[in-house]
Amino acid sequence: MSGSALDTYLEAIYVLHSEGEQVLSSRVADYLGVSRPTVSQTLQRLVGQGYVEVSDTRELVLTEEGRKRAEAIIRKHRLLERWLTDVLGLDWADAHVEAARLEGSISPLVESKLNEMLNHPATCPHGNVIPGNGHAVPKGVGLDEAPPNTPLEVIRIVEVAEEDLELLRFFHRTGLVPGETVQVNEPEPYAAGVTVTVRGQTLSLDPAVAHRVQVRPKSMRQTA
Repeated sequence: MSGSALDTYLEAIYVLHSEGEQVLSSRVADYLGVSRPTVSQTLQRLVGQGYVEVSDTRELVLTEEGRKRAEAIIRKHRLLERWLTDVLGLDWADAHVEAARLEGSISPLVESKLNEMLNHPATCPHGNVIPGNGHAVPKGVGLDEAPPNTPLEVIRIVEVAEEDLELLRFFHRTGLVPGETVQVNEPEPYAAGVTVTVRGQTLSLDPAVAHRVQVRPKSMRQTA
């Protein structure tokens, strides 16, 4: 298995852990869309190479070396997404796919110059922090947990949502993007979804989808 394939697994473990999920091999398989036997074989390699440890509860934990390698590839990916959207004008989904193709080919020199050209961005287009640029993860709650009838600022789309390309396109198209102002409407009796207003339109979201959009009250705006 190539280094880039191993990096995909390290990136998945890093992302799932950063979103507060219990990182089991079955969850990694679901996230990557591969079979459980395939994940088990790859994890054995990652453990053998000193990048991953398995806890007593079978949870996958990155070692220090594993974390550094994962952050290095995620940094390249998010910088590329920023460049592909801000400079080349790709939509979120296409930028995500193309960044995954390019990230393994970017040298440290090109990465440094790209970061400089983009003025050391804090986040990728979806609001997730770029490792190494000195910014903290912004604190927020999902739209499904946000107070109604309050102006809210979208701060990020949770990273696990990025593997659903159609969902990324939906967020981008409808304006559920970082920096946009949204409002959760008072729920109607027996309503099953979360109704939000953004850019003058009203959207009814499945609670699981709404949870992937992190927001905070406009009054709490701060540097991410």
